[in-house]
Amino acid sequence: MDKYYRKWLLPISLPALILFFAVIVIPFVTGVLYSFTSWRGTYFAGGANAFESFVGFENYVNAFKNEKFLNAFVYTIKFTITAVIAINIVSLALAMMITTVSRGGAIYRTVFFLPNLLGGLALGFIWQFIFQNVFSDVLFGPQGLIHIPALTNMLQDNTKALFALVILVTWQMAGYMMIIYITGLNTIPRDLYEAAQIDGAGALAQFRVITLPMLMPAITIVFFLTLANCFKLLDQNIALTDGNFNTRLLATQILRTTRDTAPPDYGMAQAQAVVFFVLIAVVTLVQLYVTKRREVELH
Repeated sequence: MDKYYRKWLLPISLPALILFFAVIVIPFVTGVLYSFTSWRGTYFAGGANAFESFVGFENYVNAFKNEKFLNAFVYTIKFTITAVIAINIVSLALAMMITTVSRGGAIYRTVFFLPNLLGGLALGFIWQFIFQNVFSDVLFGPQGLIHIPALTNMLQDNTKALFALVILVTWQMAGYMMIIYITGLNTIPRDLYEAAQIDGAGALAQFRVITLPMLMPAITIVFFLTLANCFKLLDQNIALTDGNFNTRLLATQILRTTRDTAPPDYGMAQAQAVVFFVLIAVVTLVQLYVTKRREVELH
């Protein structure tokens, strides 16, 4: 059987490898190269090709001098930190709640998972209607059921819009992360909790000493997914605010750079994309290292 697999491994894998190189590797390398040129989308300024229009690190310097890029960078960091915490708390709470339900658990899992099936643009427009009409007029506006000014006009304020976006992505991602946490919770032996109860440990002590340590593999996966997905969020940001009121995330900023410059400066946009890639890679790798190390220490 091993000989059979060795014989057919390369022929079977070759189409996938070709597709990966054609769609991922080659465009990525080309994009990095173009980030060092004065690329304008359809032509190279100052030369006939990428090598003649080489400008070194000028695009990277201009990117970090760009106020909109710096604002989007900081805004993305703040949003990601807030969203990752919110998603993990909500998804873990839902998972723990559902694992204690004796009947109808599958129905609850399905209901909580459904928002993850909706596209980012659809979610953004749905929540745009909720924040602009339901929150501002029906529920929390001056003529609403309960007047709470902080929950009105949430898409017209930089800080409010950040929390509005956190609410949206938490509603979207929590169900998916909940499934991962449920799988992790189901692998914890029940006799550990029974022994802890006999020793007089309360619910909080059981959670801290048993649940969290045994759940670290699931926590590693969930943190990785939420970090990566929140950093590269695009559709929801565009649909909810379109980056207005200084609410651009990095992905939106990169997309809008070519519209903000005349002629469209694709070279600087690509430099921002490379910085974006490095940021996501560093943060996720550090997170994986820390959480994996935590797994080893706890076991």
